[in-house]
Amino acid sequence: MFAVERPGGTKVEIHAELLRQARGILEGERDPIANAANIAALIWHGLPDLNWAGFYFLKRSELVLGPFQGKPACVRIAVGKGVCGTAVTRRAPVLVSNVHEFAGHIACDSASNSELVVPLIRGGSVVGVLDLDSPMFDRFDGDDSACCEALARLWVAGSDPMENQNA
Repeated sequence: MFAVERPGGTKVEIHAELLRQARGILEGERDPIANAANIAALIWHGLPDLNWAGFYFLKRSELVLGPFQGKPACVRIAVGKGVCGTAVTRRAPVLVSNVHEFAGHIACDSASNSELVVPLIRGGSVVGVLDLDSPMFDRFDGDDSACCEALARLWVAGSDPMENQNA
């Protein structure tokens, strides 16, 4: 059993604590859905000022909703569309300080004002994304991106490949 509490301290300390807790949550569990659910909950409770945190998994040419915390979300997002689809196409994190200025932004929750999306890369292929939304403008920065990239790498390394990924 894990007691996830919002870590205190500086942003660097909060990120370090999130990574420490993620390693503990992933230890001994290889199921990708269970691990994604726990990482989404960890982020949701560990980072302030979020209104959504979760995963989308790539199936053929679209991202399909996975485990998350927050309001109901868009179920399918085409590769190349919105911030999530753009992160897949670029194969790199996408940090948007004002989603209303991002061409093609998909508003699953009209309260979202900034977004950070990190691709999940396994064996050189994108298998999904880790997506964080905030009602605050300019909520995310390079430090947040680096932390989420590390969380994404931990999820990939600690989880078995998804079954029927291209089905």
